[in-house]
Amino acid sequence: MDWQNEKRPSPREVGQNWLSETVRLLRTTRWDEFLIENSIRLAGVSAVLIIGLIFFFLLREGSPAFLDVPLRQLGGERWYPIEGLWGLRPLLFGSLLVTIGATFIAVPLGLTTAIYLGEFAPIWQRDLFKPLIELLAGIPSIVLGFLGWVTLAPLIQQLGAPTGLTAFTGSLLLAYMSLPTIISITEDALYAVPREYRDGALALGATHWQTVWRVVLPAARSGIVIAVMLGIGRAIGETMAVMMVTGNAANIPALGTDMFFQPVRTMTATIAAEMGEVAQGSMHYHNLFGIGIVLFLITFTINSLATRLVGVGRRRRGGML
Repeated sequence: MDWQNEKRPSPREVGQNWLSETVRLLRTTRWDEFLIENSIRLAGVSAVLIIGLIFFFLLREGSPAFLDVPLRQLGGERWYPIEGLWGLRPLLFGSLLVTIGATFIAVPLGLTTAIYLGEFAPIWQRDLFKPLIELLAGIPSIVLGFLGWVTLAPLIQQLGAPTGLTAFTGSLLLAYMSLPTIISITEDALYAVPREYRDGALALGATHWQTVWRVVLPAARSGIVIAVMLGIGRAIGETMAVMMVTGNAANIPALGTDMFFQPVRTMTATIAAEMGEVAQGSMHYHNLFGIGIVLFLITFTINSLATRLVGVGRRRRGGML
């Protein structure tokens, strides 16, 4: 038959063909690696460049606020643009008050829920509740703000507050909005801890809770810190929901037990409420961008603190190992 008479390649030809195919594959792989590496490098450089351009734009538009307005006036207690009063203290205090309240509510509840879902809940509960929790992050903030204004604010007023539009109302709403981020990222961080850590602790006689508290949580510390910081970033950067439920009163509440039950105004709400009414290039316009610079610096400080905490945790674990 023809296949019996077909000339077979010699061992030398087989070796040459294998070498040429290997060289071709190596060249193709190197070219693919070159494209992938440069694409990743370009994405990283683009992210840094975009952030730098944003900060440059904020600095260009907001620097007149710090150059033309005395620092004593910027640190004043009244924000009243009609009279030329540019005190940032009530806006800063309102943002910090609402964010601190949301953090104290969302962090314990979010971490507890994530620990339960990741370490104690049955598989069917985890498969049921995890998608529902992540679905909460997709609800628009304006919808949550409207629901808080219609339902939550009257409830707060019925409990004894002078008005339902208070810092506590904004804290509750922001805590609800931060929970999906904290729960999802914390649960993923717990899931990433190697199974050997748990098995080793249980083999040494530790209980399930002792294993979670002493082994799993320290091992997932970096992910938990990132989850908390992202939740705080979501709270401090929220605009529409806070603007609808905090009362928008640019004043500093009196320190006391009812501090959270008074109207406040946040920096983000101030920018959103007043930017559409100002003339471009006016002092009011530049001061609103000055508020943006302050927000940018606060966010940068929070991210730097998170990076430092994560780095310290990794160095400690490296020293123990």
